Amino acid sequence: MLVRSHMVGVGAYLPAQAVSNHDLAQRVDTSDEWIVQRSGIRSRHIAAEGETTSDLAFAAAKAALENAGIPAERVDLIVLGTTTPDHTFPATAVKVQARLGITSGCAFDIQAVCSGFIYALSVADNFIRLGQAKTALVIGADTFSRILDWQDRTTCVLFGDGAGAVVLEAGEGQGELSDRGVLSTHLHSDGRQYDSLATDGGPSATRTVGSVRMNGQEVFRHAVSRLSEVAAEALAANGIDGRQLDWLVPHQANLRIIEATAKKLKLPPEKAVVTVDHHGNTSAASIPLALAEAVADGRIKRGDLLLMEAMGGGFTWGSALVRW
Repeated sequence: MLVRSHMVGVGAYLPAQAVSNHDLAQRVDTSDEWIVQRSGIRSRHIAAEGETTSDLAFAAAKAALENAGIPAERVDLIVLGTTTPDHTFPATAVKVQARLGITSGCAFDIQAVCSGFIYALSVADNFIRLGQAKTALVIGADTFSRILDWQDRTTCVLFGDGAGAVVLEAGEGQGELSDRGVLSTHLHSDGRQYDSLATDGGPSATRTVGSVRMNGQEVFRHAVSRLSEVAAEALAANGIDGRQLDWLVPHQANLRIIEATAKKLKLPPEKAVVTVDHHGNTSAASIPLALAEAVADGRIKRGDLLLMEAMGGGFTWGSALVRW
């Protein structure tokens, strides 16, 4: 018997304030037509003043535990993917741990920008496979609105705030495609592209947080190729092709990228979970937010085969094949 990381619960949280493209057009030189044509985004949620990444992460984690029917005290590992921690240190994950009333196990953050959830999932899965944890919370949470230049219309219209979480529990598997849980994860990075999507500040470089700067054409070009490659890698590692997938649950950065990836996988467009239109790009939160929505509305059912994939600044990218 193999140890598998079973996904037993999922939860999400979005700030109350929804901001439409028309709302943004009142403060920056843009339009609904311009934004939709380039990204597919129509609205996004923005955290309220004083609402932090840990607030969003805590709410999503609590919802995931309730969905799983598991008490918080059973959790012995929290891995939080975020680019926007509450503070430089300590990790935002330990704040979530304390608010959940957990006093044992370990909690830490992972920084891989929009790939943060896939990276966090891979780390937690390895902890469980090695027997170092039995119940893990994997969270993706970001308040990207805090690091946007609201005068830069090419970037500020793309991002939103939110959090999503899944609960993993150690279970048994046969090493077969039919096993429940995380079947494989695949991670990559290429630091040569560091400046293509980055902030212009940080505690070591400038002692200011900085704002997001992005070479949109370069990011788009790499995203289409890298996401297709890492999706194919996950399929090849498990001896299947895209037609055997039930759902693609991609990072929600751009509708055109999602559609291009689905097409390369020979997957019908309706089999890609799309939330970018009403969430925007929520960075590390986007995959678990999309997963939570599709589980809640009944699209994703127990036994479905899911492919998750993401690319973020760094560049980082990764995929995970999961039997829900």
